[in-house]
Amino acid sequence: MGAEAYEDYRHAIHDPATVHAMCEDYRAGRRINSPLQILWATRDDMRDLYGDVLDVWRDWAGDRLEGGPIDSGHHMAEEAPEKLVGALHAFWANAGHLAGSS
Repeated sequence: MGAEAYEDYRHAIHDPATVHAMCEDYRAGRRINSPLQILWATRDDMRDLYGDVLDVWRDWAGDRLEGGPIDSGHHMAEEAPEKLVGALHAFWANAGHLAGSS
């Protein structure tokens, strides 16, 4: 993460509005009506915590869901930027097809 980014993070988590916004991601509870890509790091604990990561999201996204693991630690954008960008580009190229799914 680096010292500067870590200090930014530490500063942000002391702002109650920031923490509230971070938690809202987990409370939304609504079905996602657009194509959805879920990516997770192989050297993180997502699979240990949740098992099949895509199955966790299927109830909210249905057939408009795709994704997979990225070989990195928790901070994919910093640790594996090329792999992350490649996955995002592939998803966006396919999003029109996914949008037509039910």
